[in-house]
Amino acid sequence: MNSRIINLLIGPALFAACYLLLPDAFFGTMAAKGAIGTIAWMAYWWITGPVDFAVTGFLPIIINAIFQLCDMSLVIANYADEIILLLLGASLITATWEITGLDKRIASMFLMLIGSNLRNQVVFWFLLSAILSSVLPNAVVCAAITPIAVSMLKYVGINEIESSNTGSMILLTIAYGAGVGGLVSPLGGAMNLVAVGYLQQVSGQEFIYWHWVVRFLPIVIVLVASNIIYLVVCCKKDENLGQSRQYFIEQYKAMGKMRSDEKWALGLFITATVLAFTRQLYQAYLPGLKPAYVFIGCAIIAFIVTEKNGGRLITWKSAERKVIWDLLYIFAGGLAAGTLINESGAAKAIGKAMASMNLDGGFLTILIIITITIIMSDMTSNTATAAVALPVIISIVQGIGLNPIPYIYITAIGVNLSYMLPTSIRAIPVGYGLSPKFMLKKGVIITVMVILLMTVISWAMLNFVPGFSTV
Repeated sequence: MNSRIINLLIGPALFAACYLLLPDAFFGTMAAKGAIGTIAWMAYWWITGPVDFAVTGFLPIIINAIFQLCDMSLVIANYADEIILLLLGASLITATWEITGLDKRIASMFLMLIGSNLRNQVVFWFLLSAILSSVLPNAVVCAAITPIAVSMLKYVGINEIESSNTGSMILLTIAYGAGVGGLVSPLGGAMNLVAVGYLQQVSGQEFIYWHWVVRFLPIVIVLVASNIIYLVVCCKKDENLGQSRQYFIEQYKAMGKMRSDEKWALGLFITATVLAFTRQLYQAYLPGLKPAYVFIGCAIIAFIVTEKNGGRLITWKSAERKVIWDLLYIFAGGLAAGTLINESGAAKAIGKAMASMNLDGGFLTILIIITITIIMSDMTSNTATAAVALPVIISIVQGIGLNPIPYIYITAIGVNLSYMLPTSIRAIPVGYGLSPKFMLKKGVIITVMVILLMTVISWAMLNFVPGFSTV
């Protein structure tokens, strides 16, 4: 109890220290200092857990109500963001899995195919998330893949993911893979499209998307390999999810044919996922039907479906018990904190500080760009970081008479990567039970590793690959 009280008090104390003691010369306004203080408070409470994680997600509202760091309507909007609706829709649909028993069928199938060895599991989930995120929004990928993994973990008896190293590693792997995969192509996320916009602006010509793939392929290979090696090293050699592959083959066969309610539960999820993943095919005809609304629509259908015996696929009372409500507010809190960082001027202040460092475009410049953009992506969204960082970096580079194109590519690397805090897509596994403390512990190490690796490879690409300086 004493420890909890101390942690409760340290959170607002960190906010007060930032709000009152951070130098005006660096941040400029009290609002910017308050936004940094809010991130510090939320991060500390998320890591130490003196209150439920979802409760911490509401801090931006009350802090902004008292200190008026930015327009409150912008903060509140995050709690009904499209991604929140997507997560709610996905949670409602996957709740039908547990009700119908489909979760056990899917879990045994994955265990039958992959085996129970944790290292094999980590490699599989990382590659699956990374490949899908290369052409799809990483939030959609993470929201679709995580509940499948959770179903598998529950099937083998891992119900408390927070206390399970095995479960925590698998959920962390999915978040890492979804983040890394976005760098493969411009379709991997809005942050990449922001970078493409600036590439076209500074070059005065259209940017061809496959050029991005060619330039980033060696970087992505290094990223994927290094991330997988790190995750595999974090797993004990003989760590597994329980029984042998043969056991799960027998379990799967013993389940018999799929029942109609299972088919409905699976069909709605597949329909929502496919429509979300193929939006470009019907976007011109149904421009308003975004992935979030597809998932909500399929969730509504789940409440309507009635079996021959009169039972419904899901009712609201069962949904109330099955949906992971924490997930929505942890994610929303991270979005709201990012809004405070950007709207208060804190992000611009960090950019100005960068501009005052008298950089020359060499190794140190690359190191600073990679470091600051990765840290900013942890505090706010990847897209917001790209929007703030790219114009600052372009102006710095042009100011010292250098070609800005390779530095746009380098900035794109940093804004795609983040590992430490439960903001953006990393809030999704936390909502399903992953401890933010575990995330930070593993995230600090890989963040340092990735910063050094990406700085070295970016410097090498800049100096020895002529194509890296062109569009």
